Amino acid sequence: MRRQQAAGGAGAGGAAGPSRALGLPPAPVPAPAPAPALASALAPALALALALGGCASPTGIAPQARPLTPAQAGIDAGAPPAPALAAAWWHRLGDPALDALVAQALAEQPTLKAAAARLARARAVLATAEAAREPQAGVTLDATRQRFSANSIYPPPLGGSLRTLASLQLDASWEIDFFGRQGEAIAAAAGSARAAEADFAAARLVLAAGVVRAWAQLGRLHEQHDLVRRALAQREQMAALVAERARAGLDTRLELHRSEAALPELRQQIEQIDEQIGLVRHALAALVARPAAALPQLQPSAGAANAFALPDALPADLLGRRADIAAARWRVEAAGGELRAARAQFYPNVNLLAFAGAASLGLERLLRAGSEQYGVGPALSLPLFDAGRLRANLRARAADLDAAVESYNAAVLEAVRDTADQLGSLAAIARQQHEQAATAAAIDAAYALAAQRYRAGLGNRLVLLEAESAVLAQQRSASELRWRRLDTQIALVKALGGGYVAADVPADRAPARP
Repeated sequence: MRRQQAAGGAGAGGAAGPSRALGLPPAPVPAPAPAPALASALAPALALALALGGCASPTGIAPQARPLTPAQAGIDAGAPPAPALAAAWWHRLGDPALDALVAQALAEQPTLKAAAARLARARAVLATAEAAREPQAGVTLDATRQRFSANSIYPPPLGGSLRTLASLQLDASWEIDFFGRQGEAIAAAAGSARAAEADFAAARLVLAAGVVRAWAQLGRLHEQHDLVRRALAQREQMAALVAERARAGLDTRLELHRSEAALPELRQQIEQIDEQIGLVRHALAALVARPAAALPQLQPSAGAANAFALPDALPADLLGRRADIAAARWRVEAAGGELRAARAQFYPNVNLLAFAGAASLGLERLLRAGSEQYGVGPALSLPLFDAGRLRANLRARAADLDAAVESYNAAVLEAVRDTADQLGSLAAIARQQHEQAATAAAIDAAYALAAQRYRAGLGNRLVLLEAESAVLAQQRSASELRWRRLDTQIALVKALGGGYVAADVPADRAPARP
């Protein structure tokens, strides 16, 4: 295996940093340089190889995409950072049942287990790339029973006889990484491993946010269900009162039909809410990998809607908070390493080979004196004419890097849009809540006045019930806004990364280009 090139632009995606970040063993110490005599023997061969290298050249092939800077994405570098979020941010909602559901989902959800398997595979690929840099050795034992032709090159008594050929040999090789191909392959594998780690964090956040939003949706539906039932009971009282007035000749059949028409509509709303509760419960059961019947009868409360400290504008550190952007950034690092490794394939490949062992004609002589054999020497290979294979491979790696950069740009734009949407919605909801509160205050005052007149005998019960209907309608409106605000806050927590902190690649740094 090759030694990693000491310098060469692996950057934050280099072998040592990502290996430590992933909890993998540190990179082995490179083997000592070849002896002066061996280096002198290799020098003419290397000079000749470099002179011939023009036959297969990487010139004229380079990636074209450029990563967006935060300013180009619309992020003000002077804006304050967002308040810190805990990794288990849902604990702030203060519902032990919700905490148990999220823990269940993070432990049992198959999609998250699949992400963990992809992370384990990426780490194994990194370990394989690091292992390929070191010297390799193996032992072979051969024993072949062979008849030698009497009419070939072997004279009697060997010719025409049946003999055993035996060998026991230790083979060793070391691919010397003069041009950094192995180092760049390690950098690419490290970038892919870090991207898989960030993907796993993003999958955890998506899953947790999905559970919390489903929990909040259940709370909204249960509260709406209770309010609609109250409205139905109140409308039934109004219909009964109008029927009495119609029988007394105080109201017409028109007023009677109008009062009765509201009842089936409210019952229909209750059925619709019950249907939605069932659908949300099924979705929540799928998220936590349990049957719907096994879920507790959740009754969430929106009283913790102000539990999160959230910014009022796009934070300056948005790109460093999101796991999906970190994953895209590491994929750029990985694609850059693959591009540099592909470019290094145009240069000579140098191997140091050695063997030691014994060989004999006849198995009984294998370990006798004189059967030993050994050798050591360099092997050099250089592509000259390959019908454009290396250039095509380099163009493919350049295209991969362009695609990775554009995927990074798309992730940045989506993150900015997502965060701006949630911030805009929160501001709009706050304005709506202000206006709704003013409306509710006026309707509550009207209801209080109607109740006062009714108790004084100056108004009838029908007027009081109509005023109460308006109060219930405003309570439904306030409930919708309160739960919508909580749902938007949860979406904003997700847009802000849910407590994720990017490691190794600075948050204010765009992906490096080779």
